Amino acid sequence: MMKNLELTLAIIKPHLVKNPVALNAVRKKILDANFKVVKSKRRKLTLDNAEIFYQEHANKFFYNRLVTSMTSGPSETYVLARENAIQHWRQLMGPTKVYKAQFDQPYSIRGQFGLSDTRNAAHGADSPKSVEREIGILFPEFNIDMWFNNDRKYYENDDLVFDDENFVHRVIH
Repeated sequence: MMKNLELTLAIIKPHLVKNPVALNAVRKKILDANFKVVKSKRRKLTLDNAEIFYQEHANKFFYNRLVTSMTSGPSETYVLARENAIQHWRQLMGPTKVYKAQFDQPYSIRGQFGLSDTRNAAHGADSPKSVEREIGILFPEFNIDMWFNNDRKYYENDDLVFDDENFVHRVIH
């Protein structure tokens, strides 16, 4: 039984999605770290979505580079569940700065697959408030409160089957 079950949002960035071997390695890391994949969607972010998603960085020097990179091709977006999901996903990704990740945590996602600070392979929400905001933007059809009220128990009891083709855990009813 999982205690402290939490949701987080994860994005695998376009440069990594273009490399099937790297993408499969990241997916394996996610599953090996005991995350349950609640939602999974491959999509090309629109300029509007990217601008809304990264609005907190709008006045920073890297904003245009970030938005351009994130709209350059399909990303994989996931809602992940596990105990302390936000913290565990951020640890699995490694430091934001790729050089630091390569030096300090070479086996992290960013340490292995990051190309630059903008194309650092992955994104993860940094707080419960960010999780709600980011899931609302990328998975508007997903109701977090309904998931906790109706589906959480299946994830806690591992009443799930993994759909490898769609990279998502499905509830066994």
